[in-house]
Amino acid sequence: MKEKQLNLFDFDDDYSLYQLLQSEFLPGEYYEIEYKSGKEGFPKELWKSYSAFANTNTGIIVIGIKDKRGVFTIEGLTDEQITQYKKQFWDECNNPNTVSINLLKNEDLKVIDIKGKKLLAIRVPFARRTDRPVYLTKNPLGNTYKRNHEGDYRCTDDEVKRMLADSGTELKRDNLILENYTIDDLDPLSIRQFRQLFSSTRAGHPWLALEDIELLKKLSAYRSDRKTKQEGITLAGLLMFGKEDSIKEQEALPDYFPDFRERLSTDEKIRWTDRIYPDGSWECNLLQFYLKVWPKLSSTLPKPFRLDKDERIDESPTHIALREAFVNALVHTDYSLSGNIIIALDTEKFVFSNPGTLLVSLEQYYAGGVSECRNPALQQMFMLIGRAEKAGSGVDKIMTGWQESHWRRPFLELENQPDRVKLTLPMFSVIPEQVLNELNVFFDDVSQLAPDELTALSFCLIEGSISNHRLQYVLNMHSSDITGMLKKLCTDGYLISDNNGRWTIYKLKQKVATSDQKVATSAKVDTSSKIIDNQYKSNKKVATSDQKVATSGKKVNTPDRKVATSIPKNLKKEALEQMILALCKDRYVKKEEIAEQLGKSENYIRNKILPQLLKEGKLEKRYPFTHNHPDQGYKTSEAYAEEL
Repeated sequence: MKEKQLNLFDFDDDYSLYQLLQSEFLPGEYYEIEYKSGKEGFPKELWKSYSAFANTNTGIIVIGIKDKRGVFTIEGLTDEQITQYKKQFWDECNNPNTVSINLLKNEDLKVIDIKGKKLLAIRVPFARRTDRPVYLTKNPLGNTYKRNHEGDYRCTDDEVKRMLADSGTELKRDNLILENYTIDDLDPLSIRQFRQLFSSTRAGHPWLALEDIELLKKLSAYRSDRKTKQEGITLAGLLMFGKEDSIKEQEALPDYFPDFRERLSTDEKIRWTDRIYPDGSWECNLLQFYLKVWPKLSSTLPKPFRLDKDERIDESPTHIALREAFVNALVHTDYSLSGNIIIALDTEKFVFSNPGTLLVSLEQYYAGGVSECRNPALQQMFMLIGRAEKAGSGVDKIMTGWQESHWRRPFLELENQPDRVKLTLPMFSVIPEQVLNELNVFFDDVSQLAPDELTALSFCLIEGSISNHRLQYVLNMHSSDITGMLKKLCTDGYLISDNNGRWTIYKLKQKVATSDQKVATSAKVDTSSKIIDNQYKSNKKVATSDQKVATSGKKVNTPDRKVATSIPKNLKKEALEQMILALCKDRYVKKEEIAEQLGKSENYIRNKILPQLLKEGKLEKRYPFTHNHPDQGYKTSEAYAEEL
């Protein structure tokens, strides 16, 4: 058989092995695929992949396909080979001299028919925390494997030891008593602030009447060991309430470094617009880090005002989702590892990154309802002050809360060497559909407004009012530009102001469209249509006699209309620019559509045409401060649109 380059999804133009495996095993499940040749006998290297998938994430091993340096050959297996390999697999899978545990059931082995050839597919599930590490022979050190983008790799002894530590029947990493630490290593202010938060959330709770030392015992921040008679501050207590010097001592957590990074500036020379990290000016325990960082994160979201049983409710499901993601990063961190807890905020996303591994499978994570917490005492502390959800519901809150705002779905990434979990919460769609519908009812139509204008109006609708200062936390714009935008919205009749200078407050002003106004609007649209049509006629005249020889071309679509135009292949650049300006006059158009409409390559439009038009101020971006936004579009600037 002639060798053919394949990928994980398509073996040829009309057949997908990946889809076939999905139908045979669990539809919708995420997994990688590893190919093994079975031509020369049962592949012994299979067991390394078995260990790697079991320790990293579910994967499928396909026997009968040769993989040689990225070139795949479908060899197939005979019926005799399949029978033999099945028996050998089960024999060795149940032999502790081969592998530490059998994770499979009968239905995890399937015979797959593809293009007249038979393959043996073996689904290896992600092992439960208590079953990891899964290793070869009887010694985990040197015989444990994990998976990365390049394939299977042998785990270091430290990685194996961490998996062994995580495999304990009951995870209580933060329950460890720290030798030679006393209550003097805790920050009194942090304990007092915790009491205040606890009281506001659980007023009347009997623990509030206890002395500090007794309260700390209830919180598992201070513990006595009945067997050893040892007592003292726990790791959880030090992390939540400790003084910086005590936390970072060599005997405790010398690599501890919680780090908040905010980057909202358009100036590439400015690395961070704000940063909060252990700099000696504050006690950098987790409570203080949370109290400093949460206002920064939550200020980027609109705060609704409503009453529920005479109690003010000023949090949306999106706030709850964001807070849950933040607290999850703090309570699921493996504090035995070096590396920062990084909480990052930029104009398009929140990123929560922490050292450690995921204790459940990716499927379990996204499905929610399954909780495996590495630091349960820390989790309980945040729950008692109302900053975390009950076990098993956190991920549900994150997913549903983000969906509430119609933002792109949060996604989790698992990194190796060093182990790190990174959760990204995108903010690509700022305006919930319900809010947009309300704005359309309020003003008849807001489709002609720019995204930043719509964002300002949506925040104003949700919060009741808006100010320049408030929008600085929402929009990636300079204060003076925000002022100009707000004044324009007032002039256009969308907002009214109280005219108090720099502290001006803006509120929505409902438009009352009269019949005369509607006629004027209609006339304006018709005129605009004629301008665009005339522009295309003018562009056609630009072509020289040589250019007119080319008769083939494409039709160019404009908003709500189609203008049939033959585009010569050697059309002058100036004429092409004019056609783009006409095409983008009334709306934001993606570069892909511009290229398709004008019969040009996307690379040519992106690299040769758009940069010059942007530099000259003839075009403006939908997302001006972002280079690779998936919904980036281009619109003719107002000054040049009037000339068309």
